[in-house]
Amino acid sequence: MGNRFDVPEADAFTRAYWDAAAEGRLLIRRCGACARTHHYPREFCPYCWSEDVTWRDASGRATLYTWSVVHRNDLPPFAGRTPYVAAVVDLAEGPRMSTEIVGEAAGEAPTGLRAGLELAVAFRDGVPVFRPAP
Repeated sequence: MGNRFDVPEADAFTRAYWDAAAEGRLLIRRCGACARTHHYPREFCPYCWSEDVTWRDASGRATLYTWSVVHRNDLPPFAGRTPYVAAVVDLAEGPRMSTEIVGEAAGEAPTGLRAGLELAVAFRDGVPVFRPAP
């Protein structure tokens, strides 16, 4: 794959997450002990420290919490994507997630961004990104 800085390297634990993303599904972790969900994937609950956590399908719905338009990034492949929107979103299930906001068409910049904007998950090369909800 070369020197890519936009795609994490899957390991035995995160393989399920990346396999689901390649299928167009967003997974989150849910704790069987305290019933809270979390993201990024961890082998234990960050709230109660229980190891009774399982993968769950997320709805793919989120709201925009904050964002920044990146105009310069020299790491591959970001230079060819500038400007792009780096963001933090609140998933409908509760956790916050770092991501990118994209427009409706490939290569199209999103417009009308505002805190609280309703978003829907999309996938680019097996990586979850979000776009304004229809």
